[in-house]
Amino acid sequence: MIKEIDKNDIEQCVNVIRKSFSTVASEFGFTEENAPRFTAFATTAERLDWQLTGEHRLMYAYYENDRIIGYYSLLPQDNHECELNNLCVLPEYRHKKLGEMLLASAFDSARNMNCKKMNIGIVEENQILRKWYESHGFIHIGTKKFDFFPFTCGYMVKEL
Repeated sequence: MIKEIDKNDIEQCVNVIRKSFSTVASEFGFTEENAPRFTAFATTAERLDWQLTGEHRLMYAYYENDRIIGYYSLLPQDNHECELNNLCVLPEYRHKKLGEMLLASAFDSARNMNCKKMNIGIVEENQILRKWYESHGFIHIGTKKFDFFPFTCGYMVKEL
């Protein structure tokens, strides 16, 4: 079941995000030393609490019984746009269509927020992930290289 989280779920969400993104870090050689701002290393309870209460992001989790096994957040932006962040599923639950269910939920939640466009940023070198998002209607619109990441950021958008 997918539902909106509350403050009591933040610590569990942090663990899911960090564990999920750690497989990407491992695959592409990101470490806390060469990519301290990468999601697998930079996500903390304080940061998620700020995103929930300060930025007013909508945060959703996929629950199996009382355990969170998937997560995403939506950040409202200008011009009826929103940004999808940290969509993830614990590694041991992948390839069971849970990511697709979370993404469908994100589309519904964004439409309920009157968003007409959804933006995402990805690790550009992760071509499997890029193809997955493209298969769900996202269009690649560009890249940007930041000095603080050992990878290129890819940007994608989907009209809702």
